[in-house]
Amino acid sequence: MRKRTHARECALKILYQIDVTDALADDALRNFWAYSEESLDVELKNFVNTLVCGTIKNLNILDENISHFALNWQLHRMPVIDRNILRLAAFELLYLSDIPPKVSINEAIELAKKYGDKDSGKFVNAVLDKIKKEKVDSK
Repeated sequence: MRKRTHARECALKILYQIDVTDALADDALRNFWAYSEESLDVELKNFVNTLVCGTIKNLNILDENISHFALNWQLHRMPVIDRNILRLAAFELLYLSDIPPKVSINEAIELAKKYGDKDSGKFVNAVLDKIKKEKVDSK
């Protein structure tokens, strides 16, 4: 598995924990690194921390965008995994300009296929593609 792919998986696990338990981001990160068997170098741990903290810091804006583009879906009714994959990838799309949008979307689709249900990949792709076209390509 590629290093950044692995880092995104770690970030997803942490975001999932925060969403399900209402943990604070700092506590979730500290617990994850203390008890996880994941082995990442410092650069990748920093990438995970950036993804998690950036997603949580911008959660309201990310959720507004996801809600706007996920037609006929209420955010709180989405599967927790799909919701957090969308948040993570939307953060990358909107705030991390050094990562090509295609990479962020493809990585999110793969996470959805691995951790979501059979249609999660298609759903994640559709929402993120709309965010990309409206928010990223129009800049």
